[in-house]
Amino acid sequence: MSTPLPSFAASAAFDDAPAPALVEPETRRLDGVVREAYVPPFAPPVSHGSLGDLPFDNAAAVPDTVVLSRKAEDGSWADVTAAEFAAQVLAVAKGLIAEGLMPGDRIAVMARTTYEWTLLDFAAWAAGLVTVPVYPTSSVYQTRWILQDSGAVALVTEESAQAAALGPELEHIPDLQHLWIMEKGHVDRLAEIGAPLSDQEVEVRRGMLGPSTLATLVYTSGTTGRPKGCVLSHGNFFAEVDNAIELLYPIFKSRSSEEVSVLLFLPMSHVFGRMVAVACVRARVRLGHAPSLLAEDLLADLAGFRPTCLLAIPYMLEKVFNAARAKAEAGGRLSSFDRAASVAGRYGEAVEAKQHGTGPGPSRALSLARTFYDPLVYRRIRNAMGGRVRHAICGGSPLGRRLAAFYAGAGIEIYEGYGLTETTAAATVTPPLKPRLGTVGWPLPGTRVRIAADGEILIAGEQVLRGYWDPAAGGVVPAATDGWLATGDLGELDDEGYLTITGRKKEMLITAGGKSVAPAPLENWLRAHPLISQVMVVGDRRPYIAALITLDMNGVTHWRRMNGRHPVPAELLVDDPELRTLLQRAVDEANKLVSRPESIRRFAILPTEFTETAGHLTPSMKLRREAVMRDFATEVEGLYER
Repeated sequence: MSTPLPSFAASAAFDDAPAPALVEPETRRLDGVVREAYVPPFAPPVSHGSLGDLPFDNAAAVPDTVVLSRKAEDGSWADVTAAEFAAQVLAVAKGLIAEGLMPGDRIAVMARTTYEWTLLDFAAWAAGLVTVPVYPTSSVYQTRWILQDSGAVALVTEESAQAAALGPELEHIPDLQHLWIMEKGHVDRLAEIGAPLSDQEVEVRRGMLGPSTLATLVYTSGTTGRPKGCVLSHGNFFAEVDNAIELLYPIFKSRSSEEVSVLLFLPMSHVFGRMVAVACVRARVRLGHAPSLLAEDLLADLAGFRPTCLLAIPYMLEKVFNAARAKAEAGGRLSSFDRAASVAGRYGEAVEAKQHGTGPGPSRALSLARTFYDPLVYRRIRNAMGGRVRHAICGGSPLGRRLAAFYAGAGIEIYEGYGLTETTAAATVTPPLKPRLGTVGWPLPGTRVRIAADGEILIAGEQVLRGYWDPAAGGVVPAATDGWLATGDLGELDDEGYLTITGRKKEMLITAGGKSVAPAPLENWLRAHPLISQVMVVGDRRPYIAALITLDMNGVTHWRRMNGRHPVPAELLVDDPELRTLLQRAVDEANKLVSRPESIRRFAILPTEFTETAGHLTPSMKLRREAVMRDFATEVEGLYER
């Protein structure tokens, strides 16, 4: 069995409990510049057992504690206790064994963020299997490649249509022996099939596993080239989640009578979502799943589940802010909203300064202003998120100092993080009680961060993957050199060990004049504008920097209505002079971040969005730059015509 952690369910024992001591990074300098930061582990390493033990450990320790909530067809939420979840995991694990799956076999799951995903994950681990997530939006070709490369013997899809689409390709996937469909009740059927087996069958399988055993193959989203399978062990997950639980105690350890809970709506096919799901089960924090990202569906799930913590990407938090501002403008309260936003931002920055010992904290006048605006603005934003949200874990790309300060001042603490699939999610995280807005925090406890001579971020730690899956090379190809994983990202460490992401190594643009330009800061700044959906900066081997901009049609429609105009399709707005003037102002503001040679000289408004379906975005909303350059080559050339 795995090394147990204490129960962190809501308990009076944590009321007003003192915060854990803050352990600051150890730093190393080279030529006066911080080049390495390290935070020692907060949790002891797990020496035996696997993730498959967690449901059974919980059931033995706290059988009646609610560990998950399951959404019913009528939209209500039914609580699932530790004992009930363990029984379900056991039943499905026995079904997988009864169907002939052997230890080490790969089972792929292609579904949205659902209760069944987490159930299958733990059941597969309890049966000694290896899970392989597949994005539900993956093309037939992408799905076939992952199934072929991983050698998956079973696939579970959420919908019949996903299985049907794969039908013509099955002859090219010789290892695949089983195809089960959630909406047809096949997960329940697995539990029925396994009923005759002895529980001892699962105990034996679990006993064969250890921290070094392969737990999952997670395929990278493939912004460049074909996706690679990242080999992550049970020990990788333990190192990640155990230290995250100890560091982010406000999320995972209730410090009041209020129950802590997390609603997961980011894709479980991504390592970020999987890691948080595992952390919630490990810490016995109530976990819920929201499969739909449609605004009306997600708002209903937030209202019904009422989480205390959310996972988010910056794009979502930007759109929440912009939607709230648009709603205030439509109600004639824009000036009040903007004053409230300014107050929240200044309050968040003042709190940050006090935590770092560089300021006295919010003044009495600022605190009173924040109290005044709380019911008018901030509470409405929190209510839109369910009413109890106090924390959000944000990753994927930098959120930016302005919005991080706003949310902190509005009563939602943002914990920004940075990591990769290869690092089992977070490698750095904002430390509680000492955030530095605009950075992605300190190294996760147990992690070393190094900046190479060319600015590339290197990571070392027990959560770093064993290697990449490569059947042709005999199984696993090492990914780290001398223990250091080269991330491909560029960054800087400040004097206290906070990491700032400055760009991506492969995305660096070099102008015809030889100027190196990182597109990410400009793109991230512009993407927060209420009229902009996506931005891609161009200019490699060109005389100057330019940009392709796609429109946020909800924001544009609101803007037009507020100016007495009817909504029109995006293609009719490409040359709209008033819109171009507004976007030019936004570009001018973004250009203040950079030097003149790095600034955007021209931009094109595209008549369509960048979408995952069209191949322009990965499922985690990252740009596929080569695809965009290919599909919009004419527009790019137009930016450089005299």
